Amino acid sequence: MSTPSGFITSNSLLIALSDDAYARLLPDLEYVDLPHGKIIYEIDGAIEHLYFPSRAMISLVTQMEDGKIVEVGLVGNDGVAGIAALMGKERSNERALVQIPNGAQRINLAAARKEFQRAETFQKVLLRYAINLIGQISQTAACNASHTTEERLARWLLMCQDRVGGEMLNLTQEFLAQMLGTRRGTVNVAAITLQSAELIQYQRGQITIVDRQGLEAFSCECYKMLKQRHAG
Repeated sequence: MSTPSGFITSNSLLIALSDDAYARLLPDLEYVDLPHGKIIYEIDGAIEHLYFPSRAMISLVTQMEDGKIVEVGLVGNDGVAGIAALMGKERSNERALVQIPNGAQRINLAAARKEFQRAETFQKVLLRYAINLIGQISQTAACNASHTTEERLARWLLMCQDRVGGEMLNLTQEFLAQMLGTRRGTVNVAAITLQSAELIQYQRGQITIVDRQGLEAFSCECYKMLKQRHAG
């Protein structure tokens, strides 16, 4: 599937490329639809393409021996899924699944590696993103171990909104529980707490952020730290 005529990417990594670098990549970039729940890499599965989301959001999750699923990272229009393959890791450590649907551009690994090895803007932009992603993963681990479900949910919703750009997020309790590594009942209580504080509106399968500033104040310090690292 080729990129639709008139399509303008909102992926910040592609936007940051030089005109020459983007022109070299463009013939190999193709638009793909990413429906909710689609798995683009399985754990230990081959990474054959890199995905640059526009308004979609991809969760990187790990699965424990007892079947419990926990999110370790988020990829939205700020990043790319599959970057490890450019650094010699061609099989995924995590399951990458679409959490919020929408389109993305993808490129096959061979074409991406060719441009990456030129050691120009594509490499520079992606290496900087890799550092930010590592920071996000480590901060998420610290957050999961240190903060309440309500604080973590606030932080997570803010991160989602930053990547999709809208106030309304279509998210089920089951999916939220998996992402936060907790039970559905615990997520329900946390969401009701945020709604009672008039920070969100919470309905089955849908969350609307109504007080962004208040949600930031409620969230743990992890969100602010991640924003500062990304800006730096």
